[in-house]
Amino acid sequence: MASAATAPPPPANLKRIVAASLIGTTIEWYDFFLYGSAAALVFNKLFFPGSDPLVGTLLSFLTYAVGFAARPLGALVFGHYGDRLGRKKLLVLSLLLMGGATFAIGLLPTHATVGAAAPVLLTALRLVQGFALGGEWGGAVLLVSEHGDAKRRGFWASWPQTGAPAGQLLATGVLSLLTATLTDDAFVSWGWRVPFLLSGVLVVVGLWIRLSVDESPVFQEALARAEARGRTPEAAREKLPLVSVLRHHWRDVLIAMGARMAENISYYVITAFILVYATTSAGVSRQTALNAVLIASAVHFAVIPAWGALSDRIGRRPVYLLGAAGVGLWMFPFFSLIDTGGFGALVLAVTVGLVLHGAMYAPQAAFFSEMFATRMRYSGASIGAQFASVAAGAPAPLIATALLSDYGTSTPISLYVIAAAVLTLVAVGVAEETRHRDLAGVADDGGTEASVPAADARSTA
Repeated sequence: MASAATAPPPPANLKRIVAASLIGTTIEWYDFFLYGSAAALVFNKLFFPGSDPLVGTLLSFLTYAVGFAARPLGALVFGHYGDRLGRKKLLVLSLLLMGGATFAIGLLPTHATVGAAAPVLLTALRLVQGFALGGEWGGAVLLVSEHGDAKRRGFWASWPQTGAPAGQLLATGVLSLLTATLTDDAFVSWGWRVPFLLSGVLVVVGLWIRLSVDESPVFQEALARAEARGRTPEAAREKLPLVSVLRHHWRDVLIAMGARMAENISYYVITAFILVYATTSAGVSRQTALNAVLIASAVHFAVIPAWGALSDRIGRRPVYLLGAAGVGLWMFPFFSLIDTGGFGALVLAVTVGLVLHGAMYAPQAAFFSEMFATRMRYSGASIGAQFASVAAGAPAPLIATALLSDYGTSTPISLYVIAAAVLTLVAVGVAEETRHRDLAGVADDGGTEASVPAADARSTA
């Protein structure tokens, strides 16, 4: 029988927690993706003028990749304090950092005004964005996973994951509206600043909602068990979560990193690099490319909870493996459809790609959460997810752009994504199924759950 601390909360309370996580992650991803879209569309002209257009885009994507480099640091810092102090406090901080950096980008002077200082300032703010996002993801998915009904954990935990397509939808939608209503000169002159400044309003709304939720009951119970054994909270928090993760869950961290490769690389090729490929190689207008991503992101948002629910029925691994294999097989048709230059073909290419991506992304939240013990879950899930992003999502648009520049064809880009898919298939293939694990049932020694591998903790249901 579930304890009071771990019993599923009333539906209204759970929905409020899901809403708080979803709105927060939507805002964070809006900020992060907005930068990626702007890097593909205007930052090469505003911050790296005088370069060949494709070289300028490469430099712009380089600053985009810098944000990923800061994500592991965010994962370490936020994971450490999130496992010590709780999930809620760190989620509020991540939202403030991300929103503040994005708002500041909207106020930045360009290269024409301050010269070389402009890209330096842009890069610094991008680092803050990456640091904040590195801590956001783990806390948001854990807050839902640790509150929710274990039988439907995949479904409920997939909702914070919809923050990525929702943020992409919002960012692309705002940019699409501006490019449709403004002249190219007006957009480059001042229009690009509007969506960045809008982040300030979104953060106020997200902060108000996020402050209203309760701390994770599973985390609170872990502290209570430590205190019941006669230890103070300070002593219970004494062991560094990072040390425990590397000691007891190094295999799970490697599996999580491998699982992220196809998911992360394919996503940024499909949503960020496509703005370059479609406009330079396929002769598609910027507005058309943005509209295609907009439509596909809406479908992506809708299918993620469905994939999450399926993972509750058949397991996390089968759904994840289906997505990884599907993305790899889709890459050659993906670029062939874009090369036709037709809007319908472009929408089909991106939509199918994102639907297959969703099969990996939806179960990921529950899958990673179930790998780690409570007192190091924030650190473990965040480290596994964000360290992989440095090798996967960070260089993906950069590598794809460089391959296009060197070979003038999409073939090596397709092979690049296929290689990532193979790596993910291997990583998930050797992983254990986790959907029956009890998040609160991991044994501990001396009051810390970090000392026993999560693989030993399973519910008997």
